[in-house]
Amino acid sequence: MAETRQGDPTGWVGWIFFAGVMMILGGSLNAVYGLIALLNDEWVVWGNRGTVYLDITQWGWVHLILGVLVLASGFGVLAGNVFARTIGVIVTAIAMVGSFLAMPIYPLWSVTLLVIEVLVLWALIVHGREVRE
Repeated sequence: MAETRQGDPTGWVGWIFFAGVMMILGGSLNAVYGLIALLNDEWVVWGNRGTVYLDITQWGWVHLILGVLVLASGFGVLAGNVFARTIGVIVTAIAMVGSFLAMPIYPLWSVTLLVIEVLVLWALIVHGREVRE
């Protein structure tokens, strides 16, 4: 039987890399959503009573800025940066609230996301420092 020394990386390092890659993908997609909203700032919504035109420029800037922040933090998580891990924990906690609020609309998808987000939080909080070792 192989002995594990204290301080040796565990299998959770893979989940930390998963968290970093998910942050990179999510940040990239949010940045793209932001760019699309900035380039096409009028959105048409068809409702039961007519058409609604929305100006989504502000949401475009929010998505673009947050997307770039999450993207950079994802690379930082992969490099073992403590500040990037902190940003990852904050962003994941906010995403958990969003998943919980979306549960009445998309119950199966929300529960799936909540499970993934709990695993990402566990990996970042408990095993995050193993990436640098």
